[in-house]
Amino acid sequence: MSRPPIRTLLQQALTAWRDDHASSLGAAIAYYALFSLAPLLLIIVSIAGLAFGREAAEGRVVAELSGLMGIDSAAALQALLRSVSRPEQGAFGTIVGTLLLVVGATGVLSELQDALDRIWQAPERPVGSGLMQLLRGRVAALGMIMAVGFLLVVSLALSAAISALTQWSGQEPTGYGLLLEVVNFALSFGFVSVAFAVLYKVMPRARIAWHDVWVGATFTALLFTAGKFLIGYYIGRAGVASGFGAAGSVIVLLVWMYYSAQLFLLGAEFTWVYAHACGSRQHLKAETSAAPIEPVVEPTELLSESRQRLRDALEPARRR
Repeated sequence: MSRPPIRTLLQQALTAWRDDHASSLGAAIAYYALFSLAPLLLIIVSIAGLAFGREAAEGRVVAELSGLMGIDSAAALQALLRSVSRPEQGAFGTIVGTLLLVVGATGVLSELQDALDRIWQAPERPVGSGLMQLLRGRVAALGMIMAVGFLLVVSLALSAAISALTQWSGQEPTGYGLLLEVVNFALSFGFVSVAFAVLYKVMPRARIAWHDVWVGATFTALLFTAGKFLIGYYIGRAGVASGFGAAGSVIVLLVWMYYSAQLFLLGAEFTWVYAHACGSRQHLKAETSAAPIEPVVEPTELLSESRQRLRDALEPARRR
């Protein structure tokens, strides 16, 4: 069976994106992300800082975010990150602060899971799951954060190695330095692709094949690579923050999170379409189309049949 062209897959993904009301889902994700981003980054930086030091990890994160959302927004986020990271006084304050930090960091991941469950039409949570289900979800989200922190450690190590090679090759021909820049871009693109693959594979309560996940993650990474320039151009040209004064940086963050959420959800819809069109779930479509169609009985026919049975049952009594 031949695969549909990429244009058809994109059209179907856009249709599914519209039918699932992704614009509303993205607004909810952006709202939760606004409160979760600083605690989330703090945990990731703390994990990566165990290997390379806090300043190096924080600098790497800010550098990546500067390329995505602009220097001003990244600087505002860095200031917010430092304000959150101030230690509390006393053991009780430290414990409460840590718990609130974990709850705040995992909030947006729970919202992402609900959105992905809706896209993949995952079964509803069992009734009565309550607190245990909530705790499992938070622990799973915390594990996701730790996985992203590990990926950041790997990215830091590779970037340090490339930086050392670049300095060592300072007197070499420029082509060698250009090659290292290409390798650095490829590693950064791979880091983003792996992060999306982990999210698409682990977060939904549905079984998804790795092949489908990698296709969708690569597509989403391409969307982010192209979309970050468009989002940055829109934020810079539209003057989003000009009318909000001191809150302008927060508004810019919110706008960036909203459009990033839309790209993430569009990538998830593309993954779903690919899996059902030419991926691991293609057989489900074939089974559905091959299933026999039962005749539909109209309500009027059922009512007429019931009346006839009632008349037949009352006929002996009338004769008496």
